[in-house]
Amino acid sequence: MAPRIKTRERIVFTSLELFNQQGERSVSTNHIAAHLEISPGNLYYHFANKQEIIAVLFTEYEALVDSFLRAPQGRLATVEDKRFYLKALLAAMWNYRFLHRDLEHLLDSDKELAERYRRFSQRCLVQGQLIYRGFIDAGILRMNPQQLEALTLNAWIILTSWVRFLCTTRENSAHLSEEAFKRGVYQVLVLELGFVTDQARAAVDALCEEFSVPLLQALEQ
Repeated sequence: MAPRIKTRERIVFTSLELFNQQGERSVSTNHIAAHLEISPGNLYYHFANKQEIIAVLFTEYEALVDSFLRAPQGRLATVEDKRFYLKALLAAMWNYRFLHRDLEHLLDSDKELAERYRRFSQRCLVQGQLIYRGFIDAGILRMNPQQLEALTLNAWIILTSWVRFLCTTRENSAHLSEEAFKRGVYQVLVLELGFVTDQARAAVDALCEEFSVPLLQALEQ
């Protein structure tokens, strides 16, 4: 039984690697099997088609985001929490970048995945508002409920469309750098600057410095 589980895990891991490097549309199940040096039949024993592999990868991505996108419990939020969220978002976007790059195509191709993604989006928006509310309660941000809702939505739009924006700036969209992703996270941080309180200004400015990437560098790498 153990070898079968191991082969399945290898298929999932290799698929993620190839999808990230070449784009999901450029990679077939035959490519994946050849890369693993297994027969297509062996791959089909574990997965009936490419959509099943993508569904497993989305489950991993969803679980990863759910694990960190939550407000601190039993204490006030800090600017250090903000750094944690930004780093975690950057890692999730980078490690599953094919999902962001090919999102509309993936959702058009799989109705069940599209429904799962809608529920995931709604959950992220709810959690995002709770996190921002925590920063308001801690005196780091100051805004009214309408601004809070709009800021959360704008942050989500940037994070989920940043990779596709990057792809429009280069001839070969397969080669995106982690620095370019870092600029996307910085763009979210910049959205908050007008709402930062005086007491948190210095710490947030330092965070901006940490995540800042020159725009030309982000667009060309």
